[in-house]
Amino acid sequence: MPVIDVKATGNNIKTIIKSKGFKISDVQAKFGFNTPQAIFKWMRGDAVPTIDNLVILADILDMPIDKIIIVTRI
Repeated sequence: MPVIDVKATGNNIKTIIKSKGFKISDVQAKFGFNTPQAIFKWMRGDAVPTIDNLVILADILDMPIDKIIIVTRI
C-alpha cells in the first residue's frame, strides 16, 4: 500500500526550497503566514502540507506535486 514518507517529503521540501534559491521568509510571505512554523514543521517531517497548501507550494516552487511528495510502499 502506498503511503507518504513524511520525513523524506520534509527533506525534499527543504532541498527544493534551497535549490530554487528561496529563503523560508520568502515562502512564508507567499503563503501569507504570520510565522514560519508550518513551513519548519513540513521541512522537519513533523507534518505534511494540507492539499490546499501543497497546491500553493507546487505553484511557488514551479514543480508538480508528485515531485514534492515522497511515496513509499508498505
